Amino acid sequence: MPAPVPYRGRFAPSPTGPLHLGSLVAALGSWLMARLAGGQWLLRVEDLDPPREVAGAAQAQLHTLAAFGLWHDDGVEYQSTRGAYYTAALARLLDAGHAFECHCSRADLAARGGIHRRCSAGARRAHPAVRLRVPDGSVVGFDDAVHGRVVQDVATAVGDVVLRRADGLWAYQLAVVVDDAAQGVTEVVRGADLLDSTPRQILLQQCLGLPTPRYAHLPLVVDRAGRKLSKSLAALPVDAAAPLPSLAAAWLMLGQDPDAVAPATCPAGFLDRALAAFDPARIPTGPVRLPAAMHNAPATRGD
Repeated sequence: MPAPVPYRGRFAPSPTGPLHLGSLVAALGSWLMARLAGGQWLLRVEDLDPPREVAGAAQAQLHTLAAFGLWHDDGVEYQSTRGAYYTAALARLLDAGHAFECHCSRADLAARGGIHRRCSAGARRAHPAVRLRVPDGSVVGFDDAVHGRVVQDVATAVGDVVLRRADGLWAYQLAVVVDDAAQGVTEVVRGADLLDSTPRQILLQQCLGLPTPRYAHLPLVVDRAGRKLSKSLAALPVDAAAPLPSLAAAWLMLGQDPDAVAPATCPAGFLDRALAAFDPARIPTGPVRLPAAMHNAPATRGD
């Protein structure tokens, strides 16, 4: 039998503002899963959408992770430097007939509930989008380490997936598939907001002949109104100067025993105790609410 492939996980924030508690839950959870397996933990900056990026946010995020003791292995990968690889992957898909140019507008798609099954544009665009062709009956299933078996009919739930936008920017779905394969990522541990994106990514991996990693989707952090934290006024940045309260909150939101880390007085000590006590089976499958004390923090958010 071939030797097992070494564990390689990753954390991949977008530089749209400082890290908040929801981001920290994903970072801590993915770091713990990697270290528990004796594997590597990589960092990738997903800077694909310049209009949404905040100047200096990427470096601030890296500084915060370091202040929290979440050190990464290998160099930091920046998606903004990898356009040639996405171009090559897109060319392969077009040549194989797995992708096609799409001239449909948002109005065209709105009439069909936003799901693209055929082109019906009234006029051709000078710069069309490019989509993955998703045949009828494209049912994809996978076993998530937190949520169990997940099955999706990609054709009816999602439709033909955008790979390059009409404005020329690369779509997340193509970039993440290409980069996970290039970095040798074997385990994708991320927030549950991306759970329903996984089947379309697996379908794209199959079209490109790339390996499919294992997946684990961590609970979303929501505010008292049930809104995803990144879209909430409660999405205050975590404090790099005082990491322990935020680490403790993230640990609790991962469903772990608070007493296991209570004696910690520094990030390194906290992480040592957390790693010794970490039990992935305790990770919640549903959203977790932001602690009340964090709703009352001063309004210093930067995203």
